[in-house]
Amino acid sequence: MFFEVELQRDVKINATNLDKPVSRRFILACLLDNLFKEKASEDHGYFLAVTRLKSIGKGNVMDESGNTVFTVVFTCRTFKPFPGEELQGVVRYISQHGVLLKCGPIRNAFLSAWKMSKYQYIPGKKPAFLNNELSKIEKGVVVCFLVLAVRWINASRDFEMLASVDADSLGPVSLPGSDELEL
Repeated sequence: MFFEVELQRDVKINATNLDKPVSRRFILACLLDNLFKEKASEDHGYFLAVTRLKSIGKGNVMDESGNTVFTVVFTCRTFKPFPGEELQGVVRYISQHGVLLKCGPIRNAFLSAWKMSKYQYIPGKKPAFLNNELSKIEKGVVVCFLVLAVRWINASRDFEMLASVDADSLGPVSLPGSDELEL
């Protein structure tokens, strides 16, 4: 789910960069660099975009080194998955045990073979899961799935998900340009 959240971060500017007045643009560039490194938080999800800069506080000198900290308040668009949500992901990897999907910034959404009860595993050079209606889940296919569980991994600052396609209207998605498209 997407959110718009108000956040506050302290942006540290090294004294070597303070030989001339620090511009708002430079502070914003440092903030964006810091958010890119932070990537996500357990509470808010993945940081996608700063949408509004609300304020930049006066710089406070930290110590005798002259390094200065600016408190920045801004709004940010975030993405955080929740159990019960229907999402779409692209198949990255297939094994007899299931499928790994990429869903936006989430690299690991696991769709277990147990949660694809209408599909059978087809081994080979290009493994896939196939059902009786010839609906095929293979590498590169977009799959609509239901989020069963979400786990935050603090070490990598990532979320992992367990997924299912055992419900109506879930499974491979037809894309424009596919053979099924009629004009």
